[in-house]
Amino acid sequence: MPRYKAAHLREQGQNMVIIPLDSSFGQQTEQEQSQTIEELQMRSRAAGLAGTVVPVWDNGGGRMSFIAPRPWHPFFKSLNLFLVQQRINKEIFW
Repeated sequence: MPRYKAAHLREQGQNMVIIPLDSSFGQQTEQEQSQTIEELQMRSRAAGLAGTVVPVWDNGGGRMSFIAPRPWHPFFKSLNLFLVQQRINKEIFW
């Protein structure tokens, strides 16, 4: 049964579901990443979480990578994985 911790928040007038993933997510193909994001989006909605799923992961050296809408990039560039972990307030599982 997959389980993901999530930071469900509203920032800059937008609902976001930030999901930390294993660093191996960064090694997946673009298609594999898209499929994972689609699945997480569907599951987060089913769990009653409004907002866009944004996966984040450790890209080595403590740097956080993310896939988010372009207008959100400045916000996500201001975060790190420690700050994301502090905002974890939900869990998605199936």
